[in-house]
Amino acid sequence: MGKKAVLVTGASRGIGAACARAFAGAGYRIFINSRKSPKALKALETELRASGADCEALPGNVGNAADVRGMFERIGMVCEGIDVLVNNAGISYEGLLTDMTDDEWNDLLHTNLSSVFYCSRAAVPYMVSKKAGKIINISSMWGRVGASCETAYSATKAGMNGFTMALAKELAPSDIQVNAIACGVIDTAMNAWLDEEERRNLAEEIPAGRFGTADEVAALALDLAEGHRYLTGQIIGLDGGYV
Repeated sequence: MGKKAVLVTGASRGIGAACARAFAGAGYRIFINSRKSPKALKALETELRASGADCEALPGNVGNAADVRGMFERIGMVCEGIDVLVNNAGISYEGLLTDMTDDEWNDLLHTNLSSVFYCSRAAVPYMVSKKAGKIINISSMWGRVGASCETAYSATKAGMNGFTMALAKELAPSDIQVNAIACGVIDTAMNAWLDEEERRNLAEEIPAGRFGTADEVAALALDLAEGHRYLTGQIIGLDGGYV
């Protein structure tokens, strides 16, 4: 058997880049995607190839169905399909719901939720044919409990959680597991807007006393990909006890 293949969306930085490195270290064939940061994506591809990994960058907008079809056509030229899908692409929005524009809502919805649908729809046929596969959705604790001034973001992550639980039931007869990681406060660029005092105050609210790391999320994603065939349809909290 050849290498297993994984697609990590939103892989140019943060959690996505950490996932790509973790899967590369485990010997996977890596496909990495990003919409807004082609230079960073290319740099990661170069880094992983230099380490001996089989890696290919697939820039594109996973919130667009045509882009996703094109990406999977390319994957099909390289290998039969992907064994693991890490739906990590995501953006945030902070502010009052009434201040959010139509375009901001649509961008958030397509990036955070439609992308999960498009990529999963494209990945599933190969997994079903093999009677094996893993879909790992990178969600948020706010998809479980909601956050003030992040209503739209919370809604997209709640949608991802519902998608996870439903698709898991649909694919369980084919021995395909679908789970989500509900991240808490992870120390990535998404939280870079916080100043030092805000970071300190926020860390004090977390029972673990600190932010999580992208590497910790990646380690859990890899662990889910490598085993746990009876674990499916779960929203796994990784938040230091915050919720």
